[in-house]
Amino acid sequence: MSTASTALFTPSITITVGVVLLTVIGIAYGGTFMLRVVTGKQGANGLQKSFFRAGHAHAGVLVILGLVVLLAMSAAGAGVWGQVVGTAVLACALLIPGGFFFSVIGHDPQKPNAAKALIWIGFTVLTVAMLTGGILLIAVGVSAV
Repeated sequence: MSTASTALFTPSITITVGVVLLTVIGIAYGGTFMLRVVTGKQGANGLQKSFFRAGHAHAGVLVILGLVVLLAMSAAGAGVWGQVVGTAVLACALLIPGGFFFSVIGHDPQKPNAAKALIWIGFTVLTVAMLTGGILLIAVGVSAV
């Protein structure tokens, strides 16, 4: 491994990226669960099917977004705050899908349970992280001019 490739990333970012890449295996396995749901091999009512689809889609998208944000922050030299922003986006990859999945657990639920709050918590964290990250990257860029 060359020193140029490791100079951009701290050990904690490198470990985080490695762990996140391994979580993609879980998301892929979730895809096999979704295939069973949509083909009728796994029992689920209409509400569960919709929430399972949304949870699976959000997990994949937010993991990719979290990696991009974390790596962009590191590449820009945004420091500790950049790591916080990237980690917050990655946390949303747990919160939002978790809200979708956990809120419809059970046999034939007719409406989402209280775990639906995780979706709104995740959305709030994501909004704050993206706003903070955008401002931080602009500030880092302006200071480099």
